Amino acid sequence: MSMRVLIAVTHLLGAGHLTRAAAIARAFARAGHEVALVSGGTKTPLVSMAGVQTVQLPPVRIVGTDFRSLLDEDGQLVGPERLAARRHLLVDTLHDLRPDVVVTELFPFGRRSLADEFMELVTGARALRPRPLVLASIRDILVVPDRRERVAEVHDRLRTLYDAVLVHGDPDVVPLHASWPIEDGLRSLVHYTGYVDCDGPIGSARGAHNADGDIVVSGGSSAAGGPLYRAALATSHLVPAHRLRILVGTGMPEPAFADLQRAAPENATVERARSDFRRLLARAAVSVSQAGYNTVVDLLRTGVRAVLVPFEAGRETEQHLRAECLQSLGLAEVVSESDLSPAALADGIRKALRRPGPRVTSIRMDGAERSVAVVEELVRSRSTPSRITPASRPNGHAFDAALERAAECGTTLAFWWRDDDAVAYTPRLDRLLALAQRLNVPLSIAAIPALVQDSLVQRLADEPLASLLVHGLRHANHAPSSEKKAEFGPHRALEGLGADAAAGLAAMRAAFGASTLPIFVPPWNRITSQLAARLPQLGFVGLSTFGEQCACIAGLSHVNVHIDPIDWRAGGGLRARDGLMAQITQLLADRAQSGRRRAEPIGLLTHHLVHDEATWTFCEELLERLAAHSSVCFHTAESIFLGDNAAPELW
Repeated sequence: MSMRVLIAVTHLLGAGHLTRAAAIARAFARAGHEVALVSGGTKTPLVSMAGVQTVQLPPVRIVGTDFRSLLDEDGQLVGPERLAARRHLLVDTLHDLRPDVVVTELFPFGRRSLADEFMELVTGARALRPRPLVLASIRDILVVPDRRERVAEVHDRLRTLYDAVLVHGDPDVVPLHASWPIEDGLRSLVHYTGYVDCDGPIGSARGAHNADGDIVVSGGSSAAGGPLYRAALATSHLVPAHRLRILVGTGMPEPAFADLQRAAPENATVERARSDFRRLLARAAVSVSQAGYNTVVDLLRTGVRAVLVPFEAGRETEQHLRAECLQSLGLAEVVSESDLSPAALADGIRKALRRPGPRVTSIRMDGAERSVAVVEELVRSRSTPSRITPASRPNGHAFDAALERAAECGTTLAFWWRDDDAVAYTPRLDRLLALAQRLNVPLSIAAIPALVQDSLVQRLADEPLASLLVHGLRHANHAPSSEKKAEFGPHRALEGLGADAAAGLAAMRAAFGASTLPIFVPPWNRITSQLAARLPQLGFVGLSTFGEQCACIAGLSHVNVHIDPIDWRAGGGLRARDGLMAQITQLLADRAQSGRRRAEPIGLLTHHLVHDEATWTFCEELLERLAAHSSVCFHTAESIFLGDNAAPELW
């Protein structure tokens, strides 16, 4: 799938917004998509546009924190002619490219002074046929307007004009609602991508962080770092064992830059910002900086000991909140801008030097690549026609009657949910986990041990509703072409089968640790009876296949799944409604019979990687209907296989 993507961004103060948007644009280009980045701010030479078509609008900028007074390159107030020229060029680019996706950076959450041009772009996009997806792209933390009606205006624009919001942050560090009061009805639009690493893999290596190395002081690309630079120069005599390397952004005027150079003592150097900034951090003893988005990504990537002095002029709260979050995670010392003094800064540096060395965090840093994956999935899902009609939803009379009969008999219908074939993070996995969280339904994920990637481990960390099961070893077929596929069928020696099963358990434990449950899920749900009997000796306590149970095996809980909505024989998609609903209704009726309260729990089997929209919709509506009924109880894999009722004879 190849897409045409238009990204519109205007940076007004520093270059952070442009840097992040350009990194995302480059990720789209690397993935084989055609990308046009329309920039409305001042040209910034250090930002790479490799592989990206760029369109430069007549630039605008601001001074200080006055976002209402837009200036041109010469510092003159911008008039209506320049604003009109910007709108015309932006809309012309839209019609020339005819994109599949339009992304507005920060708008509608910000850039109110440029609302006219963004609105012309968005409304123009929605008038195209076929209509492109319209997405907002925002950093991890926003500044909330002080008037409620402005928040309502943003939400109204999201509700009527936008298909999704890409939040380039990690909710485990700071969720969007910590800085913006997003309405419940709009939360489904939000997609977290992780932090966007604008420097890329070249500069991501961690250094040794010599305790006797330089103290690197940086203040971003704008002139807003002036107070920090001056405080650092005045602090130099309080940390005489270290050289201070002060890097000044290109937004600092040349006279002010020259003044800083003249004021530098012997143990300090003042120079312009450098392209090898991250490599300097990797060798530094301490970094002293503001808490801008891109700077913090650099700090996290290199693991350098950090002192943060967040920019707080005007109504800016973004950097302060980000700095506090990093301090709470033990990743930085914070000196408030209002408390900034040589003594306070020196104290922060000494505390940072006493911190342990670089530490690895689970904070997601692949936000550019994940942004591409999220958008690809949104486009793919939108282009897949739904095969579900109102009549095919799981609300038939027989289905409801079976549920009510169980309630009348006082029977609790036990369910569990297993999803197979996970190997890595994908937006589809996000959708799966979001569904489990929304309904508070436990989910057992059968991951393929030999194929598990770090992104899956990171994504499933601290997911309270998710359990990890062992899905064979490699999901490799060893059956001849004349027989049904099997990795653990009767086509190999028993010793080899046992070795692979044991290797699968070991690989899962190496990846997920104690989160792995010793429950074997053979690929294609096929396993020889000889290997099943040997599983307890290999360290397994549970086995799960498909359909009715096999004979009991001492020391092994055998609990299957029974409902698979995918029509595998037809090559995928949702099974025929009548047969699927008849099967589910029969399972409900059987379990509702008197004396069947200890029957095997009914298992729903999903495969999130291959679901089309019709399958997603059916599963979501089925789970909603079941989870809402008083006679239904969803069990965790732990309670089924390892709990007090896990003995095979009870199922």
